[in-house]
Amino acid sequence: MLPPELTLIVAATRTMGIGRSGTLPWTGLKKEMAYFARVTKRIPPPPSSPSPSSGSPALNAVIMGRKTWDSIPPKFQPLKGRLNIVISRSHTSSEQETAVAADEGPIRVNSLEQALAHLKAASIGRAFVIGGAQIYGAALGLKETRRVLLTRVLSPDFECDTFFPLGLREDRVDRGNNGWVKRSKEELDAWTGETVPEGAQEENGTQYEFEMWERVD
Repeated sequence: MLPPELTLIVAATRTMGIGRSGTLPWTGLKKEMAYFARVTKRIPPPPSSPSPSSGSPALNAVIMGRKTWDSIPPKFQPLKGRLNIVISRSHTSSEQETAVAADEGPIRVNSLEQALAHLKAASIGRAFVIGGAQIYGAALGLKETRRVLLTRVLSPDFECDTFFPLGLREDRVDRGNNGWVKRSKEELDAWTGETVPEGAQEENGTQYEFEMWERVD
């Protein structure tokens, strides 16, 4: 069984800033967070011609680094309704063998490659990489990474010290972005399985919009 495609899901400023001092630069984006939860939980529809041995996947997976895991309030760990996979170089083989057995995890591995190996052996719908910057960077180097679901934070101009390691520039849509193209609103809706709000949204004084980018090389 092949591992599923990887989709990176991230909120970033126009300059691709994603964090400051270990936290999000913005607060109060409840609707944006609800979008993240819906999209990462929603099981994709079955293929039109499934093989006789294929079954419906039980869960999607969310893959994250240890710092991202630690940033989740304990009462929300693991993220419900998704298989949580946490990557840290400090995770030992014994820790991985004694990982929580519950369907939601967390499963602890010491590399993104080990996470993919686990997904290959599991019945997983979609696999999302949710941070942080180092894990995003590693994922962007893999052929399995095909898509970025980007919440582009339009205003205000938040000061950041951590950045998403891929420049998806709005002023270069027609010329390409190093092999990445921005998809249409209709394509975003079809992939996520919902009617995504169009154009600039505003919450708590912060404006943002939802985008989908796909690799074409």
